[in-house]
Amino acid sequence: MSGKIISIHSFRGGTGKSNIAANLAATAALDGKRVAVMDTDLASPGIHVIFGMGREKMKYTLNDYLRGTCDITDTCIDLTDRLKIKNGKLFLIPSSMTATDITKILREGYEVGDLKRGFTDVIKGKDLDYLIIDTHPGLDRETLLSMATAHYLFVVARIDEQDLLGTAATLSVARKLQVPEIRIIINKKPSIYENKAIIKEVESKFKARVATIIPLLPLLIEVGSRFVVTLRYPESEFTKHMEDIYKIMR
Repeated sequence: MSGKIISIHSFRGGTGKSNIAANLAATAALDGKRVAVMDTDLASPGIHVIFGMGREKMKYTLNDYLRGTCDITDTCIDLTDRLKIKNGKLFLIPSSMTATDITKILREGYEVGDLKRGFTDVIKGKDLDYLIIDTHPGLDRETLLSMATAHYLFVVARIDEQDLLGTAATLSVARKLQVPEIRIIINKKPSIYENKAIIKEVESKFKARVATIIPLLPLLIEVGSRFVVTLRYPESEFTKHMEDIYKIMR
C-alpha cells in the first residue's frame, strides 16, 4: 500500500475540521495527486456540502459499504471534472445524511475491521496517493481507528480552554497509538493573539509542532462551507495555509 492516510481530527465540533479536510484534499489534487476524502463522521456527516453536493442523492455511501451492500470503491464519487481539477484526481466517500441511515448505524453499529479494510481497499482500488479522513469529533471507535492507521494526524483546535484540554487528551491517545507524525492546526485565531506566543505556548505544553495558525478570516465566515475556498480563491490567505499543511505531508 503506497498511499498515505491523513487523519484530520478535532476534540470538539465547530473547529473547521471538515473545511480543512476538503480544502487540503483539493490542494493535493491540484498538485497532480490522486486523493480521496472520506467522511467517517457517521453521526453528523457534512463534508459533501462543501463540495456542492448538499442536495444531491448519492447512489452509495460509506453506510452502504459498512452494511455490506456495496464495495468501498462503489462509494467513491469522482469530483475531478465537476471541480475543474486538471492534473490530479479527487474522490469523495460520503456518509449518508438520511435520518434513517444515521439512526440505524448508531443503533446497530458496524465492524470496525470493515472500516479498516475499507481504508486499504480504497487506496489500492483507486491507486491513491492520499486518503484524507474527516473524523468524528471526540474520541470514539472511528477516531481511534483512523488515528491508529494514519501516517499523519492533524489535530484542529481553537484558542479555547475546552478545545485545548481536549487536544491534550487526543494527543495522549495518539502517542499511545504510535502515530508517526502528529501536528496541531490552530484555526479561527482571534487577532488579539500573537502567532509567536501561541506557537511557544502550544508546542511547550503539548510537545507537538504547530503546522499552521489560521486566523479568523472574514472570507470563511462569508463562504459558510458552501464551496471549496482553495479552488474558488487560489490566491487567498486561507489557500496559503492549506499549502503549508500540504507541504508537511508531501
